[in-house]
Amino acid sequence: MQQQTAPIHDWLDTARGRALRTIESQLVSEALQDVFGWELVQVGGWGASHELIQNARTRRQLEMRAPDAAAPGDVVARLAQLPLASDSIDAVVLPHTLEFEADPHGLLREVDRVLTGEGQLLIMGFKPFSLWGLRAAVSRSGFPPGLRHVLSERRIRDWLVLLGYDVAPVRHYLHEWPWGQPRVAGGRLKRGLLNPLPAGAWLLRARKRVYAVPSIRLRLRERARVLGGLAEPAANRHGN
Repeated sequence: MQQQTAPIHDWLDTARGRALRTIESQLVSEALQDVFGWELVQVGGWGASHELIQNARTRRQLEMRAPDAAAPGDVVARLAQLPLASDSIDAVVLPHTLEFEADPHGLLREVDRVLTGEGQLLIMGFKPFSLWGLRAAVSRSGFPPGLRHVLSERRIRDWLVLLGYDVAPVRHYLHEWPWGQPRVAGGRLKRGLLNPLPAGAWLLRARKRVYAVPSIRLRLRERARVLGGLAEPAANRHGN
């Protein structure tokens, strides 16, 4: 179960937490500009309600939070057992949710279950080999507070490929120290001469692949028609 308890809720309301929420809201809004359909679900709370998905272009947006979340969402449920029908959701957003889950791979399989064919998935995470990953590793309570593990984008990509997803190029961001006062939001989007720090986080976008019906099934159907007496008699074919 995701540990979205008061410590992380309080941290997201600090100056650094608000700065992170601002930049991630911008990145998610950009990523959702060509995501359409009926239903989009954000699994796991991250800041104010609908903050990340308020600019989504789907017909409806739903935010689902765990029972121990400090702030309620549209739906409160165990994230490892989503109360959603299979193949019913057009897009899912996971804002660092996998990093707070005891079984991130299990949650990812559950998300795959509810996504429709060609459904889109957005995942955010902190980079293990970064200043932010280093601080998380040395912090006894996790950083941000309550974080269970830092997952690399490569590991998530491998999981998604096994599940049958096409993964787009990953967007790296958060060129910022995890200590001290945060800088202006624009300085954390890209690396440059005046902003040489390596990225501390990533945003991954993937699409659930739909497989075509194998041609062998078509051949079997044609054979079934022959066996059913629909084929032209041999005598007629040879002109007898």
